[in-house]
Amino acid sequence: VQLQASGGGLVQPGGSLRLSCAASGFNLRYYAIGWFRQAPGKQREGVSCVSSSDDGSTYLVDSVKGRFTVSRDNDKNTVYLQMNNLKPEDTAVYYCATDGVAGSTCPPPGRYRYWGQGTLVTVSS
Repeated sequence: VQLQASGGGLVQPGGSLRLSCAASGFNLRYYAIGWFRQAPGKQREGVSCVSSSDDGSTYLVDSVKGRFTVSRDNDKNTVYLQMNNLKPEDTAVYYCATDGVAGSTCPPPGRYRYWGQGTLVTVSS
């Protein structure tokens, strides 16, 4: 089970980025995929999650509702985090992860077992 997050970069406030979480070694459609972020000097926080395709439910933390959306493209074995109207406080390393349980809905943060490497998002003018 491998996950790889990509798509980070430097963007001005108000700008947009789309992060991708690509899976290898397993069919991502059957698994819940979460997005987390960790800002310098802060604890990691859950940002978003999309349940397995059987369920399809999504979760967004309150601070990003209305700005971020999470989606999956099963044909590309990829989950996306579309981030619009970015703010400096969104600056962080973003990670995707899964609990590795087929058919799962979004699990509690402590249940994620497999993590991709992070991708850095910097929001600054």
